[in-house]
Amino acid sequence: MRRRLYFVLPNVASAETIEKELLLAKIDDPHIHFLAKDGINLGRLHVANLLQRSDLLHGIGLGMVAGGVTGALAGVALSFNPSLGDSIGMGGILILAVVCAMIGSWVSGMIAVSIPNSRLKRFQPAIDRGEILLMVDVPVRRVREVRELIMSHHPEAKAKGQEEQIPAFP
Repeated sequence: MRRRLYFVLPNVASAETIEKELLLAKIDDPHIHFLAKDGINLGRLHVANLLQRSDLLHGIGLGMVAGGVTGALAGVALSFNPSLGDSIGMGGILILAVVCAMIGSWVSGMIAVSIPNSRLKRFQPAIDRGEILLMVDVPVRRVREVRELIMSHHPEAKAKGQEEQIPAFP
């Protein structure tokens, strides 16, 4: 189980220094993510990927639920049709719900990929000012250690809390 810690950093130099310290503290590179506004060159820093920058996972989940419910309701409605009712049955309703859930996931995922991550909305003003957002995923037992490491060596860093639930994948 991991927690995502958020920090706002003033510049790229500070971000590079903190990244080196985190790597020395045995935080793996795939668990360190930086996000800045367009136009800021983060160099070799591990930039947040599409799943972290966008609302893709949230959109896929919503599309799956909406599509599944829509498909199930359409299947039930079709089962009342006198000419189709006997041939659809429960299996047909289930197949229609699954197919519509897949279509809903795909369509809403295509839309959500262009929407900024709603979990990061509170950091947008700082990012717009040119500051850099650091997201670091650490085991629960190391949350305090990592927070103290960053705050004790970097007074310019602003701790912005933690997220209890992070996706198991990205």
